[in-house]
Amino acid sequence: MHIGLIGGIGPAATDFYYRGLIDRHARAGARLELTMVHADAREMTGNLARGDARAQAEIFARLVKRMAAAGAEAAAITSMGGHFCVRELEAISPLPIINGIPAVDAAVRERKLGKVGIIGTRTVMETRLYGGITGADVVAPEGAARDEVHQNYVDMAIPGRVTDAQRRVFFAAGQRLCREQGAEAVLLGGTDLFLAFAGQDCGFPVLDCAEIHVEHIFRRSVAG
Repeated sequence: MHIGLIGGIGPAATDFYYRGLIDRHARAGARLELTMVHADAREMTGNLARGDARAQAEIFARLVKRMAAAGAEAAAITSMGGHFCVRELEAISPLPIINGIPAVDAAVRERKLGKVGIIGTRTVMETRLYGGITGADVVAPEGAARDEVHQNYVDMAIPGRVTDAQRRVFFAAGQRLCREQGAEAVLLGGTDLFLAFAGQDCGFPVLDCAEIHVEHIFRRSVAG
């Protein structure tokens, strides 16, 4: 299947999806057919902050139309934050959308987790991944800690680089979710969080939502 990826939100997340799909197809000996388009990260961040899902869905739909013209048969948003408008996009998209949220919910269920934490953008944390996790209770940082995680995430995602100070914020938030709120694992609900967590010992179990989504896209791609 020819896959379309909405990228650019942000650059590191796009690279994560692209490399992940290349590696999986290479290991499987399968041909990767892929078209990518660029969305504006600051524009999306603004619509996310305003809660304007309709406006962002219309922007994404225009990009999906462009990929459809290039031969894509299904499309995906390379951002967990970008999924804030996925329902609205599914309603108007010219192509099927490979939604990452049900795949994350399925992964939580497969692991038989009773309670999970989540970190990412403010909207991801407040909505517990847009209400899409049905297999477990979901807890998130609260008050000033939530604001701190959100701001550090945005400051990391837009340039696609992480600092040691940002990494400490994310690790401390996850540790509190497990130690104080009873989370058995923490969902990395921001695609760019791999920048902070990859190759690191954070002291608690994690489920990377973006990694789960990439695997889901790959399976749809090779299934045809």
